[in-house]
Amino acid sequence: MLSLVAAVSGVYDVALGVLLLLGRDTLARLFGTPLPVPPIHADLNGVFLIAIGLGYALPWRDPQRYRGYLWVMGPLLKGAGAAAFVVDCAVRRSPAAHLAFAASDGTLALVTLAALLASRAPRDHAGASAGRSESRPA
Repeated sequence: MLSLVAAVSGVYDVALGVLLLLGRDTLARLFGTPLPVPPIHADLNGVFLIAIGLGYALPWRDPQRYRGYLWVMGPLLKGAGAAAFVVDCAVRRSPAAHLAFAASDGTLALVTLAALLASRAPRDHAGASAGRSESRPA
């Protein structure tokens, strides 16, 4: 399940990054926002999203080893991003279309959280004490 979550999240982030770099005019019209000034802000966000998306290749190939990446980029980053979109729409009156990003990021954050929690390795209490001597002083 973690590999699937990593693949979906990676494709999602790379696609958004490419759209920010190559389809900025279309995105601005679609979401009812002006083009960013200066454009470098959108460029950097696009590069950032592509890098994060490519980073998902690590947990896609070895999800247990790269659980930390999934925690940081899923529940933490995507969860905070979803919250930021909701707050921005409520406080700054950004276009309601921005809530689509809140919904997609929030959904990926929750799905990632659920997959991470469901795939936790049970603690091996017997193995934890196996390395210690069981002898007691007389």
